[in-house]
Amino acid sequence: MTKRDHVPLTAIWPGKPYPLGATWDGQGVNFALFSRHAEGVELCLFDDKGRHERQRIALRERTDEVWHCYLPEARPGMAYGYRVHGRYKPEEGHRFNPHKLLLDPYARDLVGELRWSDALYGYSMGSKRQDLSFDRRDSAAFMPKSRVLEAAFTWGDDRRPEVPWQDMVIYEMHVRGFSKRHPDIPEALRGTYAALACAPAIEHLKRLGVTTIELLPVHAFLNDRHLAERGLQNYWGYNTLGYFAPEVRYSASGKVKEFKTMVKTLHSAGFEVILDVVYNHTCEGNHLGPTLSMRGVDNLSYYIANAAQPRYYDDFTGCGNTVNLEQPRALQLVMDSLRYWVEEMHVDGFRFDLASALAREAGKVENLGGFFDAIRQDPTLNHVKLIAEPWDLGHGGYQVGNFPPGWAEWNDRYRDGMRGWWKGDEGLAGEVAKRLAGSQDLYGWSGKGPHASINFVTAHDGFTLRDLVSYNQKHNEANGEDNRDGHDNNLSWNCGAEGDTDDPDVNALRQRQMRNLLATLLLSQGVPMLLAGDERGHTQRGNNNAYCQDNELTWLDWTPSPEADALQAFVALLIRTRRRHPSFRRRSFFRGEPANAGEPKDVVWLRPDGQEMTPPDWGPHVRCLGMLFSGTGIIDVGPRGEPQQDNDFLLLLNAYHEPLPFVLPNSGRRWTRLIDTARDDGTFPALTEPAYALQDRSLVLLRRNLGTP
Repeated sequence: MTKRDHVPLTAIWPGKPYPLGATWDGQGVNFALFSRHAEGVELCLFDDKGRHERQRIALRERTDEVWHCYLPEARPGMAYGYRVHGRYKPEEGHRFNPHKLLLDPYARDLVGELRWSDALYGYSMGSKRQDLSFDRRDSAAFMPKSRVLEAAFTWGDDRRPEVPWQDMVIYEMHVRGFSKRHPDIPEALRGTYAALACAPAIEHLKRLGVTTIELLPVHAFLNDRHLAERGLQNYWGYNTLGYFAPEVRYSASGKVKEFKTMVKTLHSAGFEVILDVVYNHTCEGNHLGPTLSMRGVDNLSYYIANAAQPRYYDDFTGCGNTVNLEQPRALQLVMDSLRYWVEEMHVDGFRFDLASALAREAGKVENLGGFFDAIRQDPTLNHVKLIAEPWDLGHGGYQVGNFPPGWAEWNDRYRDGMRGWWKGDEGLAGEVAKRLAGSQDLYGWSGKGPHASINFVTAHDGFTLRDLVSYNQKHNEANGEDNRDGHDNNLSWNCGAEGDTDDPDVNALRQRQMRNLLATLLLSQGVPMLLAGDERGHTQRGNNNAYCQDNELTWLDWTPSPEADALQAFVALLIRTRRRHPSFRRRSFFRGEPANAGEPKDVVWLRPDGQEMTPPDWGPHVRCLGMLFSGTGIIDVGPRGEPQQDNDFLLLLNAYHEPLPFVLPNSGRRWTRLIDTARDDGTFPALTEPAYALQDRSLVLLRRNLGTP
């Protein structure tokens, strides 16, 4: 134990109201906590491990609703928390309880783990009056503590890769699940930030060809009590406890600088790092949830209370509460957090969970609301990558295509259209064509380009790619909810057998279907997002809601196998093809007309007889489609403004259960086959016939060199 662990600090200076949080300036620490409705605030200091409270300091200074002090004897590593005094009137929306130790909403680092106890709740859980009662038990022994951080880090010549939107290939990854079973990563590092900076991880990402790593939530988060009591974990992390501190369970060293080292290493290898962030709600849940931080600091300032009954929350997230970005200080918290992760942690952008909830004003979604205005004018944030999950669970929350300029969106219309098409559903030809071409119907009206569409067929939430072609129904029994959780409408098809099978025909068809979906994804206009593990056929055994499975069900299996290695090589081929040809990375939408006089149309949709489709041809029974896009004209411009042209390409998609001959434009001899998902042996016989023998349930990509007559 050091001297400062047990000797009270005697020098207490007024300090400043800004910046919020605990800030080490090289000589001492400034503490600042916003609470508009508080009547008193105590700063509680603990030993460095956060186990013993050694001093309480009543904050006497209050400026613009911020309580503050400066401790010249305080140093980095000091653990602390707050006790906030005020009215306990749940029926009025006030839930102050000084018996509950609170985390600093601006804490940059945490020490210790939360241990579930009834003492964590502001009310007496056994009371018939529920949360209207008042609990006097002290919660400090069960709480993690905030910790003063020394933020210094040597970034050297770290530079953001700044991959152009149209060149991005996103790889959605769970920090722990990606490396936990990787045999070439040191065991002590597996499942951590440090593992992603290891050579085996970098080499895999480079061989694959992805550009942008999107990490599932890494903000400090909480395991729900009901999961902990069943021996499960909140694996995905959509249960935020602190918006500034990186989750310590993913750290091999327990130090914040490990995250920074990961980012620096990934940058040096050419990869962007995007964070999946959850600013729409917190882990404190509904009115019966625990009092851990913002609820006890100032409930009415941070959460949306029901106007008629402030005891309750307006829940647009399905998680019990909604952060109230109409309140300036709550908005400031989110903006300060975003800037912190860009400026101090050097991340390249964000994917916003349930982003529609962030747009709500007076309960309604306003796509040009205060949150978006704040980001647009912010000099730090207005140039990083911003991706919305464009829906929430409230009325009017589905906002695909409606987010403002500067934002890209997860496009679930793409996911559902492509799943249904390859499953064999009818009436989807028109929908598939729109999605292949970049979803102009969704994004063109606002002046955006194809990159506004984040295309995906699988994500962390739902079936993996292998399970999508192996199961007709979800199998979530391991979650302990009698298979009631998770989506029921998965647009999946098991190819003839539910789950694992020894039938070689079924397994061969599944491999082909995975290649079909991957090829469609990576050859579509827009930004493709690949779920980590799909490149190797990872399975969760039919669990489509594995949010609580921190085990081998979700950890990627790196065991070599002919099937996994072949699929990974196929994905790498697709990404190389996409990277080499600007035709698949257009910055503007197709126009369906010649780029210049005398040239062919930039895109033509073909029937199997080789003729251009007319309006009557887009009927409900169409299951085979050709997409011919021309390489003449200027497809794009290079980094110095030079015009870029490309080859002609013909993309053929046959979702029918029988082979179909597809007549090629002009002569079959003029085309070169690049991809045929029906041929997994890599053998491509020469094209000598005017019609291509398009196999059942297959995708083919053909190329004709620019200028070939």
